[in-house]
Amino acid sequence: MDLEKLSGGQCAIGRSIARVGDAWSMLVLRDAGLGQTRFDGFQKSLGIAPNILTRRLSALVEAGLFERRRYSERPPRDEYVLTAAGRDYVSILLMLGGWARTHFGDEGTSRPIDRATGRTIHPVVVDAETGTPLTDMNIGLETPTR
Repeated sequence: MDLEKLSGGQCAIGRSIARVGDAWSMLVLRDAGLGQTRFDGFQKSLGIAPNILTRRLSALVEAGLFERRRYSERPPRDEYVLTAAGRDYVSILLMLGGWARTHFGDEGTSRPIDRATGRTIHPVVVDAETGTPLTDMNIGLETPTR
């Protein structure tokens, strides 16, 4: 797959995949959305090899989904904080989870909750202008002219 071509192409979905298109990156972003910020926390939660985690975190920083912040000078240690783009991507992950619960059974799967109330969150995607669920729309793609 030519990620360079995808990342600058006209297809917004292709641009997204080029930046976050692997499972490890999505799981790292999921954990960050749940409050994780430190390398050792991601590693323990995911059971991911340190070299793979290092590459994923670096790529996510480069893609603008994380910001690296120093929390210790001795030894030097950074934490990874979601940017606005990263926080927006967490919503996409919640939708993916909702899709999986709907189409692949919800028994035994995690579910998002509002921490303040304990209420289950049922994510849906709607058009921001009309509030219409995208599943109810006849969607096409318009290609930009150059």
